Amino acid sequence: MARVISLAAVEDDRMLLSGLAAWLARTPDLRLRTATATVDEFLRRRRRTDVVLLGLDLADRSDPAENVRRIAATGARVLVVGTAADPDRLPAVRAAGAAAHLTRDRDLNELARAVRRIVAGRPVPAGVTSAEPGPGGGGGAGQPALSAQEQRLLRAYASGLTLDSAARSTGIRPATARTYLERIKRKYRDAGRPTYTKLDLADRAREDGLLGQPPAGA
Repeated sequence: MARVISLAAVEDDRMLLSGLAAWLARTPDLRLRTATATVDEFLRRRRRTDVVLLGLDLADRSDPAENVRRIAATGARVLVVGTAADPDRLPAVRAAGAAAHLTRDRDLNELARAVRRIVAGRPVPAGVTSAEPGPGGGGGAGQPALSAQEQRLLRAYASGLTLDSAARSTGIRPATARTYLERIKRKYRDAGRPTYTKLDLADRAREDGLLGQPPAGA
């Protein structure tokens, strides 16, 4: 029987946490034992943890490198999760003891693989660039790099489908679709293009020529 890896998440994005918890519930060898919004709260709970998933930018404006040091001091390994626009801060979090860094555009299967590699003591490929940028998916100024799956979901949702219907059309679960949509919004905001609502998403999809395109990878 495979060893069960104990996880904790220090992250204040509730949508992301909801999707993560739902997905991990179906992953036998990974168990989310606790989720907190701050490192202080995580340390107060003192749950035995193999790997902590740490958001790089927390709402309490705590210093990322100091957060890594405090968590690493408990004996847990730290997997930092941030945006593709964070490379200037990565040397500090690595020096503080982070085992790896993944960007938020990586899917949950990639996160699980990274966690397993960390626990096994194997190196994790750097996750500081976006995965699978597709047609219309960006890389240019103000245009975020969306993965092929993110593009498919954005096109479906922005075309007028409900979230559940958009999720079915792209072959993912509604909880995963919610996580993807929040990630897409975050990417647009990081690119300097405010995106918060479904109407905003439809505007961004039209601006970037995504509506009316064939599915990426088709």
